[in-house]
Amino acid sequence: MPLAIHCAGNGGPEQLVVVPVEVSSPARHHVRLRQTAIGVNFDDVYNRTGLYPLPSLPHGIGQEAVGVVEEVGEGVTGIQVGDRVGYAIAGAPGAYATHRCVEAWRCVPIPRGIDDVNGAALLLKGLTAEMLVRRVWRVGPGQRAVVHAAAGGVGLLLCQWLRHLGAQSFGVVSSREKAEAAQAHGCHHAIVEGEEDFVACVRAATKDKGVDVVYDSVGLLTLMRSLACIRPRGMLVAYGNSSGAPLPLDLLELSRHGSLFCTRPSLSDYTRTVQELQRAAQALWTVVQQGAVKPPPITTMPLIDAAGAHRFMEDRSRIGAIVLLP
Repeated sequence: MPLAIHCAGNGGPEQLVVVPVEVSSPARHHVRLRQTAIGVNFDDVYNRTGLYPLPSLPHGIGQEAVGVVEEVGEGVTGIQVGDRVGYAIAGAPGAYATHRCVEAWRCVPIPRGIDDVNGAALLLKGLTAEMLVRRVWRVGPGQRAVVHAAAGGVGLLLCQWLRHLGAQSFGVVSSREKAEAAQAHGCHHAIVEGEEDFVACVRAATKDKGVDVVYDSVGLLTLMRSLACIRPRGMLVAYGNSSGAPLPLDLLELSRHGSLFCTRPSLSDYTRTVQELQRAAQALWTVVQQGAVKPPPITTMPLIDAAGAHRFMEDRSRIGAIVLLP
């Protein structure tokens, strides 16, 4: 019988429970997948804790997976039974499952040469990186960027993609081991928070000019200090809250630091149409197949130990990505 992980209530990882489920035939414009690899992301933690509320409780959880098409609903074109596809942000959370029905247009073909585990580690995080460097702030040669959590799943992809675009990156990490990982994945300057002050390091390295953009996925502990790293008319991109939701931002702070821009992008808003999604996926697969961006280190865990995966996510002990195997 198909199994799924449901979030029974808001709280700690113990709220994630294994339940048997029935998966019906797909509705019109949907496909049914037998899932083979499931990506774990910090948004899943936010759903579990209630920072990003689920539609109801108990509820399925998880945003991305790779699998094989088992059945195709009425009206679906371009996808056949047996195709290997992945999806990210496909409606309501529910990816932590052995089988699932999703909207067909949300499915992205996984290229040959990229296995299921790497696909699940790359898709949502890679689409996020694409959004950040190509559309939220279009990075170009000679630009400078600060990447917080540079040894995380998105951070390692960002550092590589920034180098590929000719930009210089300052990666902020929490340990010397993570600094080495960030540098091995393209980061030019790794800064260990706690040993060094990242603002002072960035200002010194740029001769007090600042960087063009800061990518901040940490939130509460870093956001206000990130402003001090940015050059006039540069941008603060706040795309996560791993240390907690940031305090409200006084808009006058943007003026005081040099007429800065600030945005809080969501991948769902940058993949609203099939055309946007497919263009973003093609850009991702192109840099991966060129070897410019490689998958991050991956820790695999059984689907039934989703709670353990969340514990690893929250203690920030792992470098790279976590993938659940049904």
